[in-house]
Amino acid sequence: MTGTTSEARPTETRDAQRECLAEALVRQGYREAIRELRPMADTGLAHHHVWLIRDGDDWVARLPKQSQLGLAAGANLDYQAACFERAGPSGHTPSLQGVLTPSTTLPRGGLLVDAVHGRPARLPDDLPAIAEALAALHGLPLPPAEARAPLLAPADPWAAMRDEVTTQAEFLDQAGLSAEVVTMVREELGSLPSELERGEASRPRLISFDAHPGNFLINAEGRAVLVDLEKCRYGLPGFDLAHASLYTSTTWDPNSHAVLGTGELADFHHRWMSRTGIGELDTLLTCRRAMWLWSLTWCAKWRASHDRTRDAGARGEDWSAELSDDALIAHVRDRVNHYLSPAVIDHVRREFDALSTALSHALEQDA
Repeated sequence: MTGTTSEARPTETRDAQRECLAEALVRQGYREAIRELRPMADTGLAHHHVWLIRDGDDWVARLPKQSQLGLAAGANLDYQAACFERAGPSGHTPSLQGVLTPSTTLPRGGLLVDAVHGRPARLPDDLPAIAEALAALHGLPLPPAEARAPLLAPADPWAAMRDEVTTQAEFLDQAGLSAEVVTMVREELGSLPSELERGEASRPRLISFDAHPGNFLINAEGRAVLVDLEKCRYGLPGFDLAHASLYTSTTWDPNSHAVLGTGELADFHHRWMSRTGIGELDTLLTCRRAMWLWSLTWCAKWRASHDRTRDAGARGEDWSAELSDDALIAHVRDRVNHYLSPAVIDHVRREFDALSTALSHALEQDA
C-alpha cells in the first residue's frame, strides 16, 4: 500500500470501483472530508486498495475481493477490524478509521485505515526493522481466553497449524504437479512432529500470519509498518519469523524481491530473539518448516482453484483469477510454479540445515 497508483486496467473498471466506494462513503458519512479517490495498483489476491486524499491525514480503503478465512462478508470485516485494533498497540501497523458495511454496490464492504507514506522493504537492509516490528507485535500482552474472539485462538496452535497444512495438502493431487514434487512435499509433511517442546516459543501470541516482506512499508524514520492485517491470530511467533524470511516469501513480491544468504537469515532471527528473549531454536525452526509447507500447499490449492468462475454471491473464500488483473495472476502463476519445482524445494531444504548451524553457533557465542 504505497502512495503510487497504477494505470493498468483491472478486471472491474476503476471507474466502477470508485463510484461504488464513493457511494458507500457518502452513505456512512465519510465523503465530505475526502477530496479524491485514487485506485492503487492491484498487487494482492485478497483486496483492492483505494488511496483517499483527505483534508486531514490520508486514508486507504481496503476492499475485500474474498475472505481467505472463508468468512461471510460481515464476519470478514469484523475479523479484519479486530486485527487492526489488536495489533495497533505495537506501533507498527496503520490505525483503523472506519468500517464500510456490506451493501448492494459494495457486497463485501471495506475497511478505512491510515495511509502509510513509505517505500517497499529493501532486503536485506530492512530486515532489522522488520525484526523490530515483529518483536513489538509478538510482545503485546496476551488477552484472557474469553477476550480473544473473533480472532482465531486455538488451544493448541501447533496442532491447528498441522491441521491447516494437512487440509491444504489435499490439493496436491488436484494441482497437476509431477509425482516427484508431490512425493517431496509429502515427505516433508511427514517430518513434522505431532507436538512441540514446551517453552516460550510454543506459547501463543498475537501474530500476523501474513508477514512476508511485501506486506511491510518503511516510513521516513526507517520504521517497518505491517500494512496487511487480515489473518492475525493467537499463534506461534515462529510462523511470522518464517513468513518474513523464507525463500518463498522474500522472492514473492517484486518490490521487495531478494534471495537471502544464510548469514542474513541468521542475523534476522538473532535480532528478533535478542529483542524478545525467546531462544528455543528447535521450536522456531520447526515452525519455519511448517510455514514453508503451509506456503507450498497453498500454492497447490491456488493451482487447483484459480481457474474457477468467481462467486457471483461474493461469499467466503474465492481464488478466482477473474477477481484480479491479468498481470497479477501471471505473476502469481510464475511464483507458484517456481516454488513447486524440485530445484526450489531442494534449495529450501538445504537452507534449513545451513540456518540451523549458523544460529546454533550464534547462540553459543551469546552464552
